[in-house]
Amino acid sequence: MVMACFFRRAIAEQVSRLVDVPSEKILHHIHAIPASRKRSSNDFQLHLRSLLGDAGNYEEKVQNLAHKLVSDSVVNEFGLSRGVLTFKVHRPLLVEKVVAKIRQDGARYGFNSALLSDFTKGLALVEYSSPNIAKKFHVGHLRSTIIGNFIANLKAAAGNEVIRVNYLGDWGLQFGLLGAGFSRFGCEEKLQSNALQHLFEVYVKVNEAAEKDEEMKRSAREFMRELESGNPQAISLWTHFRGLSIEEYAKVYKRLGVQFDEYSGESFYREKSQDILNLLRSENILQITKDGKGVVDLKENGDMPVYATVMRSDGTTLYLTRDIAAAIDRMEKYNFDKMVYVTDKSQEAHFQNLFKILKKLGKDANRCHHVMFGRVKGMQTRKGEVVFLEDVLDEARARMLHNMAKAGTSKATEDPVDTAEKIGIAALIIQDFKGPLQADYRFNWDEALQSVGDTGVFLQYTHARLQSLLTMWSTRGEEDFNVSCLQEPSAIATLQHLLSHLANVAHHSLQVKGSTPEVAHARLHFFNTIRVVLASGMQLLGITPVDKM
Repeated sequence: MVMACFFRRAIAEQVSRLVDVPSEKILHHIHAIPASRKRSSNDFQLHLRSLLGDAGNYEEKVQNLAHKLVSDSVVNEFGLSRGVLTFKVHRPLLVEKVVAKIRQDGARYGFNSALLSDFTKGLALVEYSSPNIAKKFHVGHLRSTIIGNFIANLKAAAGNEVIRVNYLGDWGLQFGLLGAGFSRFGCEEKLQSNALQHLFEVYVKVNEAAEKDEEMKRSAREFMRELESGNPQAISLWTHFRGLSIEEYAKVYKRLGVQFDEYSGESFYREKSQDILNLLRSENILQITKDGKGVVDLKENGDMPVYATVMRSDGTTLYLTRDIAAAIDRMEKYNFDKMVYVTDKSQEAHFQNLFKILKKLGKDANRCHHVMFGRVKGMQTRKGEVVFLEDVLDEARARMLHNMAKAGTSKATEDPVDTAEKIGIAALIIQDFKGPLQADYRFNWDEALQSVGDTGVFLQYTHARLQSLLTMWSTRGEEDFNVSCLQEPSAIATLQHLLSHLANVAHHSLQVKGSTPEVAHARLHFFNTIRVVLASGMQLLGITPVDKM
């Protein structure tokens, strides 16, 4: 928090004068005390052992220091427990500083903090979502989209230039199957009316046929070779499938509020991947096996050989080869400071191999990072197991509409369907972030759509309630307010920790209606402050706040 830095620095300067240690060194040892809903506590704590050392009379040193501390214009109470000093900030000053800073910074509050000054800023490229062309947007890509969007939002808010890349699965053997199978199972009329659904149906049928029919497998490989060699008819059909797919994906991204700066894909690197094979040869890194495959030995420091395949025996390239080409192309094109790949954990070995090959080629792979996550299980609609993301979004919206109608709140909104959509997506996002990042987790609709607890519905509910209070704020243009009108424990706790649950407690205990004009004005300032920070945090997560629900 920005204002936390102001208070921490004041504490560090007083302690510095007493222990003869530079305040900058002390600053890094002062931390906010975690929020407690059950009891009030001091605001900051300082662990002294690392500063004073363990040698002789440690407890006595701490006791002497505690006795020397005096109240000043910032801190008015001190505590000592097990070698840890605690500090309580003057409440009127805390209210004044926090409210003023949020009013000044608005949605940027928190991002001008000294706590972020040590983080280098630059150009960050984030690759996420990355669905497979010619297939409906599978629910498995939801986590990549949510997590990647948050990482990109956070990096941008922290002052980085961010390029958001959707690296489509638009090349590979599945297109050989689809291209070969469309002539037998495809229908242009169905393709135009519902492209992804029809392509999915064709893909299922051609896969079943290929399991029993060697000729179908041969046709698929032949179609893929034609694609690789640039056959006009094959390329035309592939381009047709790709264009229709992106149109459908754009509709889903619009619902999620997700945008990309660049739509890329494996196909962009089908020619450059051959250049990569030539580069690997020239660097004496590529080895050819007895059956004609091209491999790279990834062993380090005399370990046993570990091979990664980069070329099939027929000379065509693989996903890994194209990823090498993409990484090097981006390094040359953007000269990024950091590139983040956001995929599920099944691709961990793939990215380990990618980074090792980049290093062997003399590239700075330390700029590349893989953020991996576990899979979502049990995501079902009332009709059964879900395959496609559209079905999940429709289900979330339908369930929220049902809940709103049941609670009698749908009439209060101008567009109940749009409101239900935004709340439903918030529920999905928060439920996803509550799940462990790298472990699989089981999705539960009842938990996700609860209106209490740590849920997206509760976040939206809190924002809408805060927004509704502001309709009473006729004195909004007056910036000054009496800080003594905001000394209640619920107001202090909320400003200390800026949590939605604490904001809700404050909403119940700090009445605006029926208060004196001076108190009402101060409280509305307070509630608007909380609403600004809450909305900013929700937007970072990819949630669009609603004003009514």
